Amino acid sequence: MQNLLSKEEMEAVINGDHGNVFAVLGIHRNKGSKESFIRAYLPMSSSIEVLSRDGSSRGMMTKLDDRGFYQIDLGVTEDYDYKFRITNDKGAVYDAEDTYRFTPTLGDMDIYLLAEGNHLDMYKKLGAHVMEKEGVKGVAFAVWAPNAKRVSVVGAFNNWDGRVDVMRKHPSCGVWDIFIPGIGEGEIYKYEIKTNSNNIFLKADPVAFYSERRPNTASVVYDLNHYEWHDNDWMNYRSEYNSLDKPMSIYEVHLGSWRRKDGNEYLTYRELADHLIPYVQNMGFTHVEFLPLAEHPLDASWGYQIIGMFAPTSRFGTPDDLRYMIDKFHQAGISVIMDWVPAHFPKDAHGLNEFDGTHLYEHADPRKGEHNDWGTKIYNYGRSEVANFLCCSALFWLKEFHIDGLRVDAVASMLYLDYSRKAGEWIPNQYGGNENIEAISFLRRMNELAYSQVNGAVTVAEESTAWPMVSRPTSMGGLGFGYKWNMGWMNDTLRYISHEPVHRKYHHGMLTFGLLYAFNENFILPISHDEVVHGKGSMLSKMPGDEWQKFANLRAYYGFMYTHPGKKLLFMGCEFGQDYEWNSEEGLRWFLLDYPMYRGMQNCVRDLNLMYKGNPCMYQQDFDYRGFEWLDHSNADDSVISYIRRGYNYNDFMIVVCNFTPVVRHNYRIGVPEGGDYQEIFNSDDVNYWGSGVKNEGVIHSDNQGCNYKPFSINITLPPLSTIIIKPLR
Repeated sequence: MQNLLSKEEMEAVINGDHGNVFAVLGIHRNKGSKESFIRAYLPMSSSIEVLSRDGSSRGMMTKLDDRGFYQIDLGVTEDYDYKFRITNDKGAVYDAEDTYRFTPTLGDMDIYLLAEGNHLDMYKKLGAHVMEKEGVKGVAFAVWAPNAKRVSVVGAFNNWDGRVDVMRKHPSCGVWDIFIPGIGEGEIYKYEIKTNSNNIFLKADPVAFYSERRPNTASVVYDLNHYEWHDNDWMNYRSEYNSLDKPMSIYEVHLGSWRRKDGNEYLTYRELADHLIPYVQNMGFTHVEFLPLAEHPLDASWGYQIIGMFAPTSRFGTPDDLRYMIDKFHQAGISVIMDWVPAHFPKDAHGLNEFDGTHLYEHADPRKGEHNDWGTKIYNYGRSEVANFLCCSALFWLKEFHIDGLRVDAVASMLYLDYSRKAGEWIPNQYGGNENIEAISFLRRMNELAYSQVNGAVTVAEESTAWPMVSRPTSMGGLGFGYKWNMGWMNDTLRYISHEPVHRKYHHGMLTFGLLYAFNENFILPISHDEVVHGKGSMLSKMPGDEWQKFANLRAYYGFMYTHPGKKLLFMGCEFGQDYEWNSEEGLRWFLLDYPMYRGMQNCVRDLNLMYKGNPCMYQQDFDYRGFEWLDHSNADDSVISYIRRGYNYNDFMIVVCNFTPVVRHNYRIGVPEGGDYQEIFNSDDVNYWGSGVKNEGVIHSDNQGCNYKPFSINITLPPLSTIIIKPLR
């Protein structure tokens, strides 16, 4: 027999230590001749017959080793198309393709771009892809593990034996690939990685599109090519809908706890489409924002400790079920934002942590590579392949799932090397500063790609410091986000509203300070999930006073929020004043809507959304000082503020007055910019909201008496603990 392997090389294949199995197994031609031979390694087999494609026999393979190593010499042949007839060690006979006869699934350009860390369609090559190759159906797998000694795909199809489907390594880019014939969608798999220290890990696919439902951790082959979208009208329109001068009222949702079935079971993506979409529509929100939907092992992380950056969580259904829900939101005219987490990842054994036996995705030095607060790892943004992995994840959700916007979590933790670290626990950058230059470059690149590659997409930063120009273009030196959460406004105003009304005059600056920087960024005003957990209580419980005052305070505060410059975000349950803080393990307390005070709060928020969307002066110039003008910001003694909101048209304006005391103020005079008649169009004290019903009835006539540096004024009544909105009649 020709071309026998050395004992050492055969042992290396059998033990899973050979660096290039494809050079040994499969069909090969003898050097310097036209004769060919086939080698195979198949544990737990007793014999292999080689068949031509027409089923005729080309001979039995010789067993070179009892552990399942075979070879057959074909002689001179031009027929390289064959398959195996295998008899296993239990006597069963079956036909199978030879995995090792198939050529690579990565092309030269793929290898070049992957090595460069600039393959924007990386997820179309890495991961698991159902395909037909050389007329044979199967699945192509590819994974980046440059420092592994050996990588295999394992699953039920090969008895989870890592010696069987050993992958081909492309040394220039560190990616391993293999085409496994005869399997398809729904196959459960992992990568078995043998490290250079001969440890063996079982890892989920970092670019899997679907995963087993926790607590199981394997990846699942899923074909993303069979969903038919029905949101073309929306996709063509969304760049206009999501522009900075359009209304944005966001309903923030944790899918697992918005509503539960009897028995506390989750609703599926499709069931949520049937129930959540009509609710969001009815309440008048323009956008919905989901806490992370990517696969994560721990429910208690709310999705913020992600294992599968390309896999929708299987808790609520399949990837196409999620697409269906997003599709339905779009058909209903509602934009979809998703929280996306490139700041860190968990240490779970099946995840990215020490993926190929080295610190591949994370920094090796814990001073740069670990978040001690969260017990998680930090991505190595300076590694081009890692930055590309994250950028491609962002593009994946925007392109493949028609997500309209990504809210990037914990941006501050990425920007600062000393974030939540004491002296000696962090490493300065090359200039001696605390800025994470690599993370800054990554964020700029991600934003540039999102806005250039996906028409109408937006990005939002949860950034809690005074880092400059977060929502300014990278060409100006900014980070390139479309929006930034205004954490300062949220913290100041919540502290203000939590004080007893009698003490608020001493804290008046907390209410007005936000206007000093309101136009420095494109701000979203966030009343998010973070404000109603971890012992902070519900929004209602933050309010002082008796039951009536608590609701009145909260309605007045929402009125202030909806009329303040900046887009709006409200976490689920806050719209009806849920009494307890949010518990992610159960649904919202919907039964509270049987009581008039909670129903009134819900009515108030619904009307605020309708008022906001229906009046361009409330949103067109959210990020321009010309859209806002103080009438009176200094009346601390009465805890009253008043201001004007304007649209692009200077004459399109409305007047807002907030009274943050439980005192009815009669004959309260405020200046107005023009004479004529005015009308109250919103009053948070309305009886429909469970208010006391103090109103400014009918037409309000202006006087020629100057006030607040305006030539005209009106005399009004301020309801207790209220926000009222007054509009000129023309």
